This record gives sequence, structure tokens and C-alpha cells, in this order.
Amino acid sequence: MTTPIQILTKYWGYTSFRPLQEDIIQSVLQGQDTLALLPTGGGKSLCFQVPGLVKEGICIVVSPLIALMKDQVENLKKRGIKAIAVYSGMSRHEIDVALDNAAYGDFKFLYISPERLETEIFLARVRKMKVNLLAIDEAHCISQWGYDFRPPYLRIAALRQFLPSVPVLALTATATPNVVEDIQARLEFTNGKVFQKSFERKNLTYMVFPEEDKLGRLLRIATKLKNSTGVVYVRNRRKTKEVAEFLDRNGISADYYHAGLEPAVRDKKQNDWMSGKKKVMVSTNAFGMGIDKGDVRFVVHLDLPDSLEAYFQEAGRAGRDEKQAWAVVLWEKVDIDDLRNYFQASYPPIETIRNVYSALGNFLQLAVGSGKDAMFDFHLPDFCEQYKFPAITAYGALKILEKEGYILLSDALHTPSTVFIRMSNENLYRFQVDNQRYDGFLKLLLRSYSGLFSGFVKINEQELSNRSNIPLADIEKMLKYLHQIEVLYYSPKSNKPRLTFITERLDPKHLSLSAEVYFDRKKAAEARIEAVISYVSSHTKCRSRQLLAYFGEKEGARCGDCDVCKKRNEIGLTEIEFDQIVEQLKPILQGQFLTLREIIPHINGFSEDKIVAVLNWLADHDKLKANGEGKFRWP
Repeated sequence: MTTPIQILTKYWGYTSFRPLQEDIIQSVLQGQDTLALLPTGGGKSLCFQVPGLVKEGICIVVSPLIALMKDQVENLKKRGIKAIAVYSGMSRHEIDVALDNAAYGDFKFLYISPERLETEIFLARVRKMKVNLLAIDEAHCISQWGYDFRPPYLRIAALRQFLPSVPVLALTATATPNVVEDIQARLEFTNGKVFQKSFERKNLTYMVFPEEDKLGRLLRIATKLKNSTGVVYVRNRRKTKEVAEFLDRNGISADYYHAGLEPAVRDKKQNDWMSGKKKVMVSTNAFGMGIDKGDVRFVVHLDLPDSLEAYFQEAGRAGRDEKQAWAVVLWEKVDIDDLRNYFQASYPPIETIRNVYSALGNFLQLAVGSGKDAMFDFHLPDFCEQYKFPAITAYGALKILEKEGYILLSDALHTPSTVFIRMSNENLYRFQVDNQRYDGFLKLLLRSYSGLFSGFVKINEQELSNRSNIPLADIEKMLKYLHQIEVLYYSPKSNKPRLTFITERLDPKHLSLSAEVYFDRKKAAEARIEAVISYVSSHTKCRSRQLLAYFGEKEGARCGDCDVCKKRNEIGLTEIEFDQIVEQLKPILQGQFLTLREIIPHINGFSEDKIVAVLNWLADHDKLKANGEGKFRWP
């Protein structure tokens, strides 16, 4: 049998695995259910791609990120590995052909979005597949306590009845301890193993600065690290352009990126940044997922993120080459108010959610009881304008409907035109003989693209027009006619946001929106917001230790480099001085809470700054108890 290291060398050119990768792969190959927690840039995809190639059969990869699925499929194809993807936004014909290839072809990977798992067409085919592994990417989505909960993930466990002896590999970059437990329970792990690489990034320095002049501070950071690659995250699209133009005017090569741009424009901007033509990308959180660029030296957040999970992933895009990098948050008091207000608007009242759902059905002209799996181009501003909904309220309601499994929203993604010839080779030849008008065009199509009889193939209508001197409009007209008379399937390109109805349209009063579930999720989301606020507001605990503690890592030394640690280092406290202050503190704080003002007169020979530094360090490392009112006690 081919070994994992042979696969790694043959297809990726590496001669060794990163830490934990080989352990995870061996666990999978031994048939064990496995949970892998690897930080951003830790090489999660190889943990299922390598065993998927080692074992006979096909690996099913469940992922909610369509853009990432498409990128991984293309990357595997470039390495000579047969892979295919099925996701919302594809036509039924495209899905049908893709699943046929997965079941009867020699494909090694089937990427599929979670809402496709329960469809009749998938369940009929999966029984015919020789599945060697079920990989669940972004596995935190299965936990209702996770920051990006997706209801379709809850139904993954039901798939196991069709794959009784197939191991499950769940992967995520961010999970708190209760989410780790929840993932295993939801996926029905039996004697599962958990592999967790420490979330500590020794080469990444976290800095947080209260700052009224954010642009000025950002410019100083970018100037100090001039000619270094960076990412700047902001919350809204308009701001991406404003900040990028500000940096450009001040001598920093910058561009902007958000999901509302045309796909071709996004691709060019991304390529310019990847190649180094542009040094700094100013973006919403639409940028960065799946981008593997090792030399990012800094990530700056000008707006507060919604959760520490999201922040950790975004900040973690810096320093993947394991060289020194910086993750910086610039904030002011109004940002905290904005974050709380945004959170409240993201959870509109249940009755408002029902009203938005009802208006959505009318907007898309769907009758009650119809529309299951129907896809629509969807422009949120038009919808809000027609029904007079505030945009943030409508978006919040739609996201909750998505989390409840009624609809699926996707940003504008470039979906190229595809063609699949339905007829056999012999029948197509007869058609060409009988229909000379289309013979030349079909010959051109067959000369230009291979594989048209076995699956959907990307085509470019403009290239066909250029090669044949036939006007583009006529090329598109012929393709549509050949589709209509069932010679081929033709799926035209699309660049628009899509909305898919996962279920048929319901009467709004039949929407299952449990008040208990709604308020539980709202409470969990609020706790995540408050954790972000606590992180930026704290001036006493090492930034790295704060983040690690949030993810369940309680032990470890302070980093020594973050803004908090640097402030302490400035005091110039030696180890001997530290021990002497501790010896004086112990008897004073035994059995009673005292304030700093009550403690200081009893400590001899040291400045107030040094006493405060020791108290804070002891409290940060749970060596002292702090009651939240500025009082300390020895445990």
C-alpha cells in the first residue's frame, strides 16, 4: 500500500509533515473517528486529502464555504487528482452529472455543501459510492455554541447509517472546550480521538491600542513595516475603499476588496496582492479564507470583530511563514457601542423575522408549498427598498432563517458557463448530419474542450466567438437552443448573489422559530461579543494568554511582547524583586480581600508600579483571587 509520506511527496513535493498532521492521518487510516484542531495555516486539508488518496475509494468532504470548495477542487485537479464539488447554486443537471461521476467514475474527492446531504438525489448515489472517509471541514458549524452554527450540519450524523464502517474526520481552526465536546456528540463519535495543536503563535505579537486617530496610527504601522505585506479589516464596504485610498495617497501601495465587487475585479485585486504588486489589502471579512500567503507581516483591525473565534482566524493570517508578525486592534469607546448595537440589530424580534420571510416569498413570486431547492439571483437593497425594511434588520432576519435551515444565502461568486453533451457520440454525429446549421459549431465545441461527454466542462463563449468569427450573441443563442432541444446541457455564467430555498415556502405562521432556541443563541452570541470587549478593554493580562484561555489553554507563560507585556517590562522588575514582593504579599492577603491602597503601605522597599505589576501577574495566572472590585486575596 502507498504510504502517506509517498503521497505527500508525489503530489505536494514535501518530504515531511507539519506537527500533528501525521498523527491525525494515522488515526484516520486506523479507522478511528478523529477531531483535529489546527490553527489557521496549520495544514488541515492535507489531513483528509492524504488518507483519501492512500485508501481505495472516494473521500466525501463536507464544507459550507463554496469559494473554498471550488479553490480546493481546482488545486487538486492541477495536481492530477480527480475531484468534484456539489453545492447550492448548481443546476439539477450539473448536480446529477457530478454525483454520477462520484458514484461510477474514478474520482477521489467529492466536496459537498451540508444542505445537499439530505437530498434524494445525493442519498440515492451515496449508496453506490465506495466511500473511504467522511471529512467535516469547519466542524465548529455543527455546534449551536459555535460562532458560526449551521443547522444542516446537525444532519450529518444521519448520513453515517449509510456509511457504517467509514471513519469521520472533523476539522476546525477555532473551538472552545464546550464546542469540542459538542462536535463529538453531534457527529456520534465512538472511541474518538482528539488532536489539538496549541493555539499559541510564538511568532505572532498581539497588540491592542485605544486610538482616536486610527488612520494616523495605521499609517505609522504600515510605514514602519513599509514594503511588507499586510491586511486591514474593516466592517463595511465603503470604508474599504476610503482606507485604501488614504494609504495610497500617503505612499503605501494598497487596494480594497469586498464581496460586492465583480468577480473578475476581485480576482485581479487578489492576484495583485498575492504577487506583491499591491502590499496592503483593505477588506471586509470576505477576504482571506483559503488564501495561503506565508509572508503577511501584519493584520490590523480598524473595527471590532464579532467574536474572538473570528478574530483569531483573521489575525492568524499573519506570519504563516513562522517569522515575526503583528496582529493589531485599534479601537475607541464608540466601537464598543457600535458592536453592541450591531448585535442587537442582528437579532430582530421573531415577528419581524416572520414578516421578512413572508415578504421574501412575495418578492420572489413563490407560492406557499412551492420553491424547494429553487435558486434566485437576489439583491438585498432592492428587497429592502420594496418592503421598507432597514438593511441591517432584513439581513439579520435572513441570517437567522439561514441558521434555521430555511434558506441559504451566498455572496456573489463567479460561476463560469458550463456545457455537458447529453447525447452519445453516435447520436450526436447523426444530429450533426441531419442539422448542418449546427455541425460547424458543434465541431468547434468538441475541438475546443475535452470531457464534454463525461461531465460539465467550463467554456468561454467569447473565446468560441473569436475562434469562429460568429457574434457572441449568436454563440449564446445556439447554446440555449441546443439546450432546449436536449442535445446538451448549457449553464450560463453568473456573477450575482444567490438565495436558495432549502425547504418549500411555508405559511409564516408555520415557521418553526423556537423562542427558547432563539434566545439561547442570542445569549451565546452576546457572550461572544462581550468576550471581544473584555479582550480589548483589558490592560493587565497578556494578550496571547487571554486568547489561549478563551480556547481552553490555561497554562503557559506570558508572551513578553504584546502591549500589556511591554508595559510591564518597562517597569524593570527582576526575578529576585518579584519573589521578595510575593513573600511580603502572602501574609497580608491570607484570608482577606484588600484593595491596592490597603496593600501598598505594608510592602517595604518597592515602588507602587512594581507592586501593581506583581499583583496583576499573580491575578492573571490565578495565583491570587480578584473579586472584580479591585480587591485581592491569597487563595
